[in-house]
Amino acid sequence: MEKLEILEIKSDQLKQYKDFLSVGLLNDEENFRITQTDDLIAPFPTTDKEDSFTIGAFLDKQLAGVVSFSRDGFNREKLRHKGVLFRMYVSNSFRGKGIAKKLIKELIHRVNQIDDIEQINLTVIANNAIAKTLYEKFGFITFGTEQNAIKWKGKYFTEYQMVLRLKS
Repeated sequence: MEKLEILEIKSDQLKQYKDFLSVGLLNDEENFRITQTDDLIAPFPTTDKEDSFTIGAFLDKQLAGVVSFSRDGFNREKLRHKGVLFRMYVSNSFRGKGIAKKLIKELIHRVNQIDDIEQINLTVIANNAIAKTLYEKFGFITFGTEQNAIKWKGKYFTEYQMVLRLKS
């Protein structure tokens, strides 16, 4: 029987994280805002704090999926009530096992423990209907659309901006 654990991935695990994500950036390049080249020079996406974390889904101790969260206004008082869910990825070989649901559920649970964060924002490529539907199941709603948000290899991609309001 497979054992699934959701654990925080810390900045000192940068190599494991980047090795995993690089496969997604290659195989699912049209669903990310960043490229493999962008990621080569990028630091770890979060800061190992309560309001800036990355979590991973480990299936039988093998990394199967990741998602990150960071406060939107970490250095701006007027934006501190918001956070961003980003770099959500589940490896092709682990899809269909409910891993993405468990990652999002854990992320929302952790964010709900932070008193002053009232909403979680995210962007999703319009062509990625499976991801958009999954976010909607958690209560995210679309509040904006950006045409030509991304241009990659001569092709334009539309993005939806979505929000989950945690506190009114």
